[in-house]
This record gives sequence, C-alpha cells and structure tokens, in this order.
Amino acid sequence: MKALVAASLAAGLLFAAPTTFASQELATKKACMGCHQLAMKVVGPAYKDVAAKYAGQADAVDKLTNSILKGSKGTWAAAGKAPETSMMPANKVTPEEAKQLAEWVLTIK
Repeated sequence: MKALVAASLAAGLLFAAPTTFASQELATKKACMGCHQLAMKVVGPAYKDVAAKYAGQADAVDKLTNSILKGSKGTWAAAGKAPETSMMPANKVTPEEAKQLAEWVLTIK
C-alpha cells in the first residue's frame, strides 16, 4: 500500500512539473526573460517580487494578464522617480498565453 501511495505521489509530481516548465519555456520563447528573471531584477522586476507584490489579491491573475497584454506604466517606479521611467510594453502573446504566464509568475517564490 505504501508503495502505491509513493508511486501515485511521484506520478503526480511528474505531471505537475511540465506546467511550470512550460510556462518558463513560454516566457523564454516570448522574450519575457530578456527583461525579467526569476529571482533578480534585470530591466524589470524579478518574478518573485511580482508574485510577492500581488500575493493574496483576488484579481492578481487578471491584473497581470492585462499588464502582459497591454503593457503597464509606473507600476514599479522607484521612489523619487517619474512613473514614466517604469514601463513595460505590450507583449505579443495571445490572451491565453498571457493568462498562463500570469498564473505561472504568481507561483514563484
């Protein structure tokens, strides 16, 4: 019985892993990783910082999906800097891809 439970858990992990990988793969394919990295700021904020900023917000997926699709301005402006210095252009992704990317970003710790 223990072996069956262990095998079931292992199989579940194998099926769960491609979703996360596929999203990072999509982020790379769509050039998101040129400005963002998982754990460190590059041009834009680190994905872990984005996830932390939106943690617990019921509409986080919708907000991020919209930012990915339409771009954003001033969301990450540093204190004392003009909001115009902090902008992300709209990305060439489908609405489904934008939502997948938003959901993935929110899982990063």
